[in-house]
Amino acid sequence: MPQTAFPKLLSSQIAFDIARTILDGFDKHYRLFRAASQDAKRYFETSDWKTAQIKARERIAFYDARVQESVQTLEDEYDREEIDDEVWREVKLHYIGLLINHKQPELAETFFNSVCCNILHRTYFHNDFIFVRPAVSTEYIEPEGMQPTYRVYYPATDGLHYTLKRIVTNFQLAAPFADLDRDVNLVEARMRAMFGSDLLEPNHQIQVLATLFYRNKGAYIVGKGINGNRIYPFVVPILYNRKRELVLDTVLFDPTLITVLFSFTRAYFMVDMEVPSAYVQFLRTLMPYKPRSEIYTILGLQKLGKAAFYRDFLHHLRYSSDCFESAPGIRGLVMVVFALPSFPYVFKVIKDYFPPPKETTRELVKEKYLLVKNHDRVGRMADTLEYSSVAFPRARFSSELLADLKQVAPSIVEEEGDEIIIKHLYIERRMTPLNIWLSEADKRGDHAAIEHGIVEYGNAIKDLVGVNIFPGDMLYKNFGVTKHGRVVFYDYDEIEYITDCNFRHIPAPRNEEDEMSSEPWYSVAKNDVFPEQFGTFLLGNLEVRKYFLKHHADLLTAQYWQKAKQRILEGHVEDVFPYPQELRFSYKPLTPAARAA
Repeated sequence: MPQTAFPKLLSSQIAFDIARTILDGFDKHYRLFRAASQDAKRYFETSDWKTAQIKARERIAFYDARVQESVQTLEDEYDREEIDDEVWREVKLHYIGLLINHKQPELAETFFNSVCCNILHRTYFHNDFIFVRPAVSTEYIEPEGMQPTYRVYYPATDGLHYTLKRIVTNFQLAAPFADLDRDVNLVEARMRAMFGSDLLEPNHQIQVLATLFYRNKGAYIVGKGINGNRIYPFVVPILYNRKRELVLDTVLFDPTLITVLFSFTRAYFMVDMEVPSAYVQFLRTLMPYKPRSEIYTILGLQKLGKAAFYRDFLHHLRYSSDCFESAPGIRGLVMVVFALPSFPYVFKVIKDYFPPPKETTRELVKEKYLLVKNHDRVGRMADTLEYSSVAFPRARFSSELLADLKQVAPSIVEEEGDEIIIKHLYIERRMTPLNIWLSEADKRGDHAAIEHGIVEYGNAIKDLVGVNIFPGDMLYKNFGVTKHGRVVFYDYDEIEYITDCNFRHIPAPRNEEDEMSSEPWYSVAKNDVFPEQFGTFLLGNLEVRKYFLKHHADLLTAQYWQKAKQRILEGHVEDVFPYPQELRFSYKPLTPAARAA
């Protein structure tokens, strides 16, 4: 057995001070993060949707701001000559010691990595200096204060109606309910149907996370029923009615619908958590197939989500052998996209130059992606993970793919030994491009699939319009279909705010020459949009045309877009429901006469 040297005592005061400075920076970050999340309750209670939107966007920037503060402090206080490799090793070890009994150790480790990676060269990104894998366990961390991670209720003892009412009132919302007993009766009826004929076991209970989840104009109760060895996840949305009174809007039990609610296509929840790992563990019991990285991200902890995702990716690379290849679909003018068939994501690299008719730059494209990162994605825009200096194994790239990357993005791609270094890329969930979905459905003669794709496409655009987003390029190739059959927009280089666009009618031709001209006979400014022209590019297929005109003909009129723009300018915040309308307690199906009208 080889001899292992006894570790030397940590002796560097500089190393300890650096570790303490970095942890102080993280603690400040999470203190501000929690304060912003706590404020979401007040914005909900006062229906202050505009402020809620602004604060949600601002919270996203907190992390990078605190990282830069910490980097600046270290660079101001220490000369690089003072901090050799041995000091950096001790910094990490001191930091691990400081995380004993910390409530957010996994987040603090990620913050440490971010600070170090802003100071050190990429060649130092190894386990001696940074946290390539977690060093501190997050199991069984308990909150210190009076607020537990979740509350437990016993309906067999207290009665289901009383239990459900107490669950709601325990959140102490400072706004009146329209009729809480009525709403609880509706939830109770569906919950009894959920439990069905199951005999109540001795451990029958309901567990509910102790803080509400806020997003858009809703607050969400997240919990699970337990009976024997069975778990019944549920989510209860709380909304306002037209009289500014609170209502329980529905109750979601279907795991697919709950997964869609916590989707990568939605903005981050505002939720107050002293111990985020405990929330992640609870949510994993409701959505066991959703990776931890994605759950951290939907909770607003996107930096840890990004780090955890990359660890999962490295693990997948180690235990797979397939090669990267060009992603299926029509080749884009701005991005080159490749994928690993065994991994459900695509990798997107901005090209060095863009052929006509594209008129943009790399920096403008990055600005568009940042806009989406900071915006309410409303379930219709894919979240993207942005990385710098990513090393891929050279052996996993075909010569053709590598040659293509070097040809279209030579400033971004480097070979370094047996690795390919991509200096900047985006990683995004893989979806079936909508144009391929529609084409395959057409070949099968599957009219139901075509109609579903077109209905979802139009709904996606209308949801985006509701949050002030104009896709720009509305071709089907820029939209994808998720595994749940939802259509999602994913090509952001031409995205604009609705309020920055000028939606116009096409003027009538003045004479026969105008009518026969191949060029417009009217002036066109940069941000002018003519919805009447959309059909030229979208409705070439007769089946597609039929269903588009049936469900979304209004998208081809300037009036629709002008009216939507006006509502946004007047400060109206649209309601967007992350679940089917027919599940709402207030939903009333249209009569045949109303549908005909």
